[in-house]
Amino acid sequence: MKILIIEDHKDLAANITDYLKKEDYVCEVACDAKEALEKIELFEYDCILLDLMLPDGNGLDILKHIKNYAPGSSVIIVSAKNSLDTKLTGLDDGADDYITKPFSLPELHSRIKAVLRRKTPEANRILSFNEIKIDLESKECTINGQLINLTKKELNLLIYFINNQNRMLSKQAIASHLWGDYTYSIDNVDFVYQHLKNLRKKVIDAGGKDYLQTVYGLGYKWIDK
Repeated sequence: MKILIIEDHKDLAANITDYLKKEDYVCEVACDAKEALEKIELFEYDCILLDLMLPDGNGLDILKHIKNYAPGSSVIIVSAKNSLDTKLTGLDDGADDYITKPFSLPELHSRIKAVLRRKTPEANRILSFNEIKIDLESKECTINGQLINLTKKELNLLIYFINNQNRMLSKQAIASHLWGDYTYSIDNVDFVYQHLKNLRKKVIDAGGKDYLQTVYGLGYKWIDK
């Protein structure tokens, strides 16, 4: 799951990022409205944590932008404003939840899981691709009914491929999905290859087909054979 943290207090943003990364989320941070709007238009996020008071803009204006450019992203307003009117305005404008500062990080994590559960009905929590089944909540993957042991990165990579089957994905796109957009400043993303190699081997060793196709010079495809 990929989270965008729109927060101008750098220490708070860093604490949230450190906590959520330990819970297997990919996190990116925007410290002002300008950066937030750029990221929302360029990248996809499962959940956006939105501070209302930013040095160069109003969080409620960003919320409207999210609803136009990223309607599939869940939004949790994270704000020091505790007035009922502000909460109602945020929720009426499309936010999924509202948490008031100060808050505990476990509570924030519970709020994130709750909004993501609401977005993903129980019937859709099982991602299936032929003999492969992934429980998106328990993070367990089975092939022909047999549980296989994937690392967090390998599981996220498999979900990414299945959700984008038959689409060519560049190494840069894969790196950005797994590690965040900071990889765009890295010239060499060959480290992606080792994760691809390990995932392919584990799927085949468990009795699955080899769905991973290399598009030479461009990237990779997950194709249905």
